[in-house]
Amino acid sequence: MRSKWIAALGSFALCATLAACGGSSGGDEAAGDYPSEDLDWTIAFGPGGGNDIMARTMVDIIEKHDLYPENIQLTNREGGSGATGWGYLSNQRGSGYGISTTSGSYITTPLQADTGWTYKDFTPVGLFATDDAIFVVPGDSEFETWDDWVQHAKGADKKVVLGGISTVNVDFILHSKIAEEAGYEFEYVPFNEEGQMQTALFSGALDAIVSNTGSILGQIEAKEVRPLLFTGPERLDVLPDVPTGEETGIVDLPAMPRGMILPPDAPKEAQDWWIKTMKEVVETPEWQEYIESQYLAENILWGEEFTAFLDRTSTEFETVLKEAGAL
Repeated sequence: MRSKWIAALGSFALCATLAACGGSSGGDEAAGDYPSEDLDWTIAFGPGGGNDIMARTMVDIIEKHDLYPENIQLTNREGGSGATGWGYLSNQRGSGYGISTTSGSYITTPLQADTGWTYKDFTPVGLFATDDAIFVVPGDSEFETWDDWVQHAKGADKKVVLGGISTVNVDFILHSKIAEEAGYEFEYVPFNEEGQMQTALFSGALDAIVSNTGSILGQIEAKEVRPLLFTGPERLDVLPDVPTGEETGIVDLPAMPRGMILPPDAPKEAQDWWIKTMKEVVETPEWQEYIESQYLAENILWGEEFTAFLDRTSTEFETVLKEAGAL
């Protein structure tokens, strides 16, 4: 009997030792172990757009400054207005080794489709910037000014055809608010990535598009497209002749939220590690150069403050989309 009691005590001590050494299984990381695996980084859209540019910039900075000790695998998982990529991340519930960057579709896609997830399900890291857009027409267009465009769109025999990224996203919201204020109707064509949308504009399949400044400025400088309106609060230094929406009487135009998320129920250690690391990233010269070159408005919020921002933005987006008949 005494020997059985001693054996039981020994087994208990062994189990306690294994637990203290991180011998438990599951998604939780033992203290101090994170990060110790390769990182699976999902870009929910195709190459060349604002989401893709931001993610690759982040990874370049992280690798340049040796901030992540293992390999980072970047993969474009576009489709379904972000549903494919963020759905993939959602399926990594409990992991600290999946990550993605956000855009407006992160909020709007679940409003419009049964994705099985919403922004509330993911583990927030932070918001870093908001991204305004430019309304452009082909470079050889007959429209020289915003007034030229509005007169045409209001007097056209058929609806003008406009393009944007994703079915119901910030791009659609921008077109809806602009068209309502200016007094014209439109047909909207969604795209999964920037290159496809620009090709459609150049081919004549679209009359105009909205695009993030960093994604379209090169084509503006090459005179492949002509900018007519900027959605931000102040004119861009590089486009001093292009009016803002507010100057034309179009107010409260939304901007794309640029942030970072982990899978649902990610270990707190992983969330804390990424918040700490991204605080270092946003202080680097490379990040400041990115913000300036992409003409972003820096807007930094961490963790639950980022979630609170998404709550407010989701309410605003849902209101506009319902008024436009998109929901």
